[in-house]
Amino acid sequence: MPAKINIPGYITGLNAAQVEAARKQYGANHQVMPNARAWWRILLEMLKEPMLLLLIAVTIIYLILGEYGEAYFMLAAIIIVSGISFYQDNRSRRALEALEKINQPRSKVIRDSRMISIPTRDIVMGDMLLVAEGDTINADGKIVHSNDFSVNESMLTGEAYSVFKSAGAKDDMVYSGTLVVSGLAICEVLHTGKQTKIGQIGESISGIREEATPLQRQIEKFVKGMAIAGILVFLLVWLVNYWESRSLTDSLLKGLTLAMSVLPEEIPVAFTTFMALGSWRLMQLGIIVKKIRIVETLGSATVICLDKTGTITQNQMSLRAVYACASHSLYENDKGYDKTAGLVIQYAMWASEPVPFDPMEKALHKAYENNTGHDERSEYTMLHEYPLEGTPPMMTHLFENRAGKRIVAAKGAPEAIIAVSKLTEAESTAMLQQVNALAEKGYRVLGVASSSFEDNNFPARQQQLPFQLLGFVAFYDPPKPNIRSVFEQFYQAGIAVKIITGDNEVTTRAIAQQAGLKNAGSSMNGAQLLQLTEAGMQEKLMNINIFTRMFPEAKLAAVNALKNNRQIVAMTGDGVNDAPALKAAHIGIAMGNKGTEIAKQAAALILSNDDLLGMVDAIAIGRRIYTNIKKAVQYIISIHIPIILTVSLPLFLGWVYPAIFTPVHVIFLELIMGPTCSVVYENEPMEQNAMHVPPRPFTATFLSLNEMAISIIQGLVITAGVLFMYRHGVQNGYDESGVRSLVFTTLVLANIFLTLCNRSFYYSLLSEMRNHNPLMVYIISATILLLMVMLYLPPVATFFTLIPLSPVELLICSAAAAVSVLWFEIWKWAKRKGMIGRK
Repeated sequence: MPAKINIPGYITGLNAAQVEAARKQYGANHQVMPNARAWWRILLEMLKEPMLLLLIAVTIIYLILGEYGEAYFMLAAIIIVSGISFYQDNRSRRALEALEKINQPRSKVIRDSRMISIPTRDIVMGDMLLVAEGDTINADGKIVHSNDFSVNESMLTGEAYSVFKSAGAKDDMVYSGTLVVSGLAICEVLHTGKQTKIGQIGESISGIREEATPLQRQIEKFVKGMAIAGILVFLLVWLVNYWESRSLTDSLLKGLTLAMSVLPEEIPVAFTTFMALGSWRLMQLGIIVKKIRIVETLGSATVICLDKTGTITQNQMSLRAVYACASHSLYENDKGYDKTAGLVIQYAMWASEPVPFDPMEKALHKAYENNTGHDERSEYTMLHEYPLEGTPPMMTHLFENRAGKRIVAAKGAPEAIIAVSKLTEAESTAMLQQVNALAEKGYRVLGVASSSFEDNNFPARQQQLPFQLLGFVAFYDPPKPNIRSVFEQFYQAGIAVKIITGDNEVTTRAIAQQAGLKNAGSSMNGAQLLQLTEAGMQEKLMNINIFTRMFPEAKLAAVNALKNNRQIVAMTGDGVNDAPALKAAHIGIAMGNKGTEIAKQAAALILSNDDLLGMVDAIAIGRRIYTNIKKAVQYIISIHIPIILTVSLPLFLGWVYPAIFTPVHVIFLELIMGPTCSVVYENEPMEQNAMHVPPRPFTATFLSLNEMAISIIQGLVITAGVLFMYRHGVQNGYDESGVRSLVFTTLVLANIFLTLCNRSFYYSLLSEMRNHNPLMVYIISATILLLMVMLYLPPVATFFTLIPLSPVELLICSAAAAVSVLWFEIWKWAKRKGMIGRK
């Protein structure tokens, strides 16, 4: 529809020069933003990290003892640990900033007599802001033009009901952050950014933090438990050493060494990295994550509830058929309309919004343009509007021209229009049969009616007007080409698919069959669903896949019933009516192109291209992230056990070399483990069968007892291999440096084997080699290179009190490390064969 008809001629908006001048004078439309973290704040936060505090304490002790080489090494370790923290923090922050940038809302403004869409931050003082049903208002302004415009201002006033506003009325102001409930308005922007009402109170809400998720709480609890254990062991080792040696500094050093080996500081870093980079990877696929914590939920989805229009279908409504009651004629595929059919199109257009944003209304305006000799739209002014409401819904517009000629037009669900028209029971039955005949072809059908109402005392409800049925308009929105494949992938992943739509039963079933939905032959409507008990509702929702004529209350009830039935619910939506259900769902998904701002606000994810295939990718990434976090944590548990026991057992058991590891050895191992768990495992590809197994229960403990037991056993067997090399060295007459070299080398090599072996807890190491992870190669190569430098470069070997090992000794260390880790491959083989447990 031409812009000159959509926009009143007297509203031209700002030109480019005026926009630039306003931006320079008043600034951009930014709300109060949290202050960027200063370098000293970051430093203070890092100084709170337990591992850094331990490193500083050890460095001070070395300086007191006069062991400056060790002190300098620990200083270097402090710099490296700090550098890794900075890198991880910066990496996560950049990913989140990229998400925030792409997630910024857009607004429609009129500039140079044209309506354009701009980022909300680019709104300037004096702009003509156009807002319609479902939009969030993004600046304070004064209404200059409106059609049946109402807004929900509960964010500012606390009042839940909507307020009607219009140009020239006593209340003609709109405010940033409020929501448009109905109609349309053009507003002159008076305040932006911090000058808006919401901007003035922004300081009070900018610091609100989200509640931790179950996974976060489980990980925090685990880390706190390990930290408490570290403190207890530290105190025990310190006291035992002091009792025997009476040396405060030496005993303190040994205690701190063990505390460093116990503390699993890599886990929180890994969790933050995985979540932030997971969100960034989703963004690369066109999936905008509004709530980063939702990433961990994605792999658990058991049910996905889909809207029909624009989600399953292409959202490209074309007018396919017109039925005119006056001539009892059906016109299909635009093969020429007579006057009676033209009248149906005309009244369907008048019952649409003057500035259409719905695809069906756009199609009606276009059909009117193509089938009218004289375009009357600019000659009529809207006198009154009844917004879309009722169950099933309908809407009515009243127009009048200067001569006093009135047009009263209504459109809506055929059942609603038939119900308010003066028809006999036989006529109603015949009309419903006609509607069903069109719906069986997959058409979406609307009833169209006119009214001769001339009074200016408009009834409270549109259904009270005297209507005459004119006919029906039928639209076709074909299924998306890839939707059948998408459904198959959901089913393979063990995810049930439900269609929850406001459309009628026959049309929805026809489209569902074309799309490949399972059990597409049965359905239920919203009114029937709400009549059921909670148990009955849960049963129907699990057994039926199509729910039609679903109004907001019914959608919300469906989502809550599924949640109460221990289902993890994903829900797609695009309109105002979808917002409650989107907010209630575990994973609310809004459409990026056709979604209203209120739907996007309520959702946790936004599909930027409206392609449901993105949800398959999102669920796959969610499963991959969760699996890789578990791999990282299990790796940390398994490798920490031999470090802890190798440091403590020789001391507690009174072996000949009680201090086989010093802080420099432990910190070297920590520097290897950090990047391995948070960088290497984060980059691990998805396992082969990740999308062919049922979703994990969301309420399940992060690490089950069996999984924890496996990790502990892995650590204990590695400990046995390392301590075997200790005893081997002692029995063969090695001095302390020789034994340390054997033990240290075995532990480093075991760490490498463990890193490779734990890439999968199901598939073999050789099978996983085909899954390319270049970071794995880089980290392992760097570890081997550093080990060789520590053993064979004399100054470095002297510093670490190691001696070069012969090829035979290296082979023995490698064999001990391999045996202590690769036994797990036999366990995985037995698991694949079904001898133990299930995947």
